[in-house]
Amino acid sequence: MSHEVEPKQLLHLVFGGELKDLATTEFKDLEKVDLVGMFPDFASAKAAWRAKAQSTVDNAHMRYFIVHLHRVLDPSD
Repeated sequence: MSHEVEPKQLLHLVFGGELKDLATTEFKDLEKVDLVGMFPDFASAKAAWRAKAQSTVDNAHMRYFIVHLHRVLDPSD
């Protein structure tokens, strides 16, 4: 009897919004920050990030980010 081992969950957060200035990561309006979601691995987070970034390509001040939450939750990683 074989047991499938699930991959370790490495949480990632994807969010973005319009920046005040492209030289900083300060948002123009925190009320309008787009929380895309939490993802169990980098690959799915990157896919969500890419889709959001491509959908806002016409606005040069829009930026989306991936936060490696697993590193914050477990700094030893």
